[in-house]
Amino acid sequence: MRRSISLLLLAAAGCSRTPRAALPRAVEYLWRQQAKDGGWHSRTYGLLRSGQALTPFVLDALLQVPPAVYPAQPASVDRAIAFIAGNTRADGALGLADSIPDYPNYSTALAVSALCRARRGNWEALAQRMAGYLRAQQFTEQNGWRREHPVYGAWGMGGEPRTPPDTGHVDLSMTRYVLQALRAAGVPATDPLFASARVFVERCQNFDPQHPDRADGGFFFSTTEFDTNKAGADGEHFRSYGTTTADGILALLAVGSPLADPRVAAAQRWLMSHHSGMAVPGFVGEAYQRWPQGLAFYYAASSGEAFRALGVDPSVDPGSSVADALKRTQRADGSWANPEKLVKEDDPLIATAFAVRALPAK
Repeated sequence: MRRSISLLLLAAAGCSRTPRAALPRAVEYLWRQQAKDGGWHSRTYGLLRSGQALTPFVLDALLQVPPAVYPAQPASVDRAIAFIAGNTRADGALGLADSIPDYPNYSTALAVSALCRARRGNWEALAQRMAGYLRAQQFTEQNGWRREHPVYGAWGMGGEPRTPPDTGHVDLSMTRYVLQALRAAGVPATDPLFASARVFVERCQNFDPQHPDRADGGFFFSTTEFDTNKAGADGEHFRSYGTTTADGILALLAVGSPLADPRVAAAQRWLMSHHSGMAVPGFVGEAYQRWPQGLAFYYAASSGEAFRALGVDPSVDPGSSVADALKRTQRADGSWANPEKLVKEDDPLIATAFAVRALPAK
């Protein structure tokens, strides 16, 4: 599996080996793609052409790069923030400036995270307005949801708040990003919204607190949209897989779980025992074999973030390391693109921004 993924990525990369470090080249590529309006706009997908989702996604990745590796230009950062501010509604929502929603909860959460990293201009007022919008989106009593409902405590795509029984799309990934954004915006772990979110996060984990040996400790994607659990089911239980387990760890930490929490420890064991480079683990059977590559860049970024949060060095994995795989597959212009189009990683802005998050700053 790892070999097939490597070969496919290499084929797509048109690999040009160069003595220059991979991370600065990737950062240069992303800054070169910034448009005159300050945003980043997809040339691959019409839905992402508005730049509302891509701009905070790319900016947040670039702002995580230490200045010693590649210093961000203040004027370019300010232009990106101006683009974000100019597309944010009065209620704090980003991603709803056009007739077609552009992942508003993702967009807004990523913008909050980027603003809190940049800390430039009137960032705090804008971040707090966005945080207020995100709070109002949670599936809790404020919108008519009760604890017994499977989506209680989660976040969906965004837009007009959902009320029962209309859940729309709800998943662990969106919930994780919103939780991290709210923590970045200064919402304390004692806020009741995190206790509500914990209900959903824990429901996405294959974990039995009474009998921890009866479940593997990994995570799945959704409690309501069964087809979106990409690794399928094993009997009555959804299979755990790599991207969701990394997201689950980060979500548990965001709601205030300590590293010693049995749920965190169980998820860490699953991820460490299955992790092997960029091949996303957890997919069993021929019907699921596009996913280990289709999610490769998302997994590289999310697993790396999870390992860092846990204090684990991911370079000790039993297969080729993520960093080595990325260095082998970087294209001549500094970008990456996944030949597997399942989750839009064939767009170089997406793959490269994930790679920047995954590469060690060395």
